[in-house]
Amino acid sequence: MNAPTTARTVETSASVLLREHDNDVAILTLNRPQARNSLSEALLTALSGAFSEIAADKSIRGVVLAASGSAFCAGHDLKELTSRRSDADGGRNYFRHIMTTCSAMMQQIVNLPQPVIAAVQGPATAAGCQLVAGCDLAIASTSAKFATPGVDIGLFCSTPMVALSRNVARKHAMEMLLTGDMIDAERAARMGLVNRVVPSGEERKAAISLAQEIAAKSSYVLKIGKQAFYRQADMSLAEAYNYASEVMTENMMARDAEEGICAFIDKRDPRWEDQ
Repeated sequence: MNAPTTARTVETSASVLLREHDNDVAILTLNRPQARNSLSEALLTALSGAFSEIAADKSIRGVVLAASGSAFCAGHDLKELTSRRSDADGGRNYFRHIMTTCSAMMQQIVNLPQPVIAAVQGPATAAGCQLVAGCDLAIASTSAKFATPGVDIGLFCSTPMVALSRNVARKHAMEMLLTGDMIDAERAARMGLVNRVVPSGEERKAAISLAQEIAAKSSYVLKIGKQAFYRQADMSLAEAYNYASEVMTENMMARDAEEGICAFIDKRDPRWEDQ
């Protein structure tokens, strides 16, 4: 009798990341529920590809990042990483490849012209917490939890630390990083990691609604505003004001600024041309 064969699931970009649209809002859904939506190489590649496509698509005015199953994202796929310890170099080159690929994808979110809103329905840990922190905004359900627990397995959450420490106060970030303790959604909101908390099951709807509210603004203005927000954050006070003054000057010359101000004065709705 032939030995039974074991089916092997081959991940593809289409299977690990779902994409749909609600009018001019793109909804990306992490789709590895069986692996708690951990960031496999295939999922990282799919996210990077999706963000590249969205950045070039002027018809998309907002992005919602959601997840299938009970967990939002459990961080890196540790089984996938561990399997490469048998490489000739002990996995060093592959580990570097995954970490740099993930870091580049996280920066794509920041550099994306459109705002990105996380809809967090469950636990977001390690690089999953980083993913939430990397988004421009985040809506969490009451079932959501957050942690950077790498310290518990001998792998300090150094890359998640980058996004986390840029979202919350240093002592909050250090507590999460040094203890690995899980925090609930309400505390995450108080710390500034998420914007608001909604009843479980309503986070996706709330995130889409917020994205559509923002999408009603001039996409040109949103693009330059988002870019300026992140650039000035790393400047000194004087440098930030000088830079922001130049940004506002250029913004004032835009057609949408002229239209928006005139509409305000005339007490009517503006007609954006996204330029």
